[in-house]
Amino acid sequence: MKTIDEILNNYKEWGTFLDDRFGKRLTQFLTEEQCAQIGFTFKEEYKGKHQPKEWTKENILEQLKEDVAFGFEKALDKRGISSELMFDVVLKWNQVLEDGLENWDSNNYAQYGLPLFKATAVKYGWDNPIGDDDGDEYEYSAESDY
Repeated sequence: MKTIDEILNNYKEWGTFLDDRFGKRLTQFLTEEQCAQIGFTFKEEYKGKHQPKEWTKENILEQLKEDVAFGFEKALDKRGISSELMFDVVLKWNQVLEDGLENWDSNNYAQYGLPLFKATAVKYGWDNPIGDDDGDEYEYSAESDY
């Protein structure tokens, strides 16, 4: 699993996608100073009050589980922008965890990211609303609505 320092030292190489949803989630594990390193600052009324969560696999998996569920929801609703943002978040958490899905091809974004959401859910034994489907089936495409 990557350390916070590894992520912070290479954050610019990770690139940010649109609104940097991953960065927003990452900040819950960072000190205020570390948040500033990646471009996040606190409003004056919140400065000095932020208590970061402990950087543990269990805590990261808890966040990833929520993100995968939200990704499934957006993908199954065929919400292009939202599902692509969540695809990026799940992809990055998998890179942080280095648990077997860290090398997922970022171009493998079939049907709103469903294959990645499924692979992650199956890996960790979480809810998989597409069952035995791979996630790249036509029925999940925007074209199937016409």
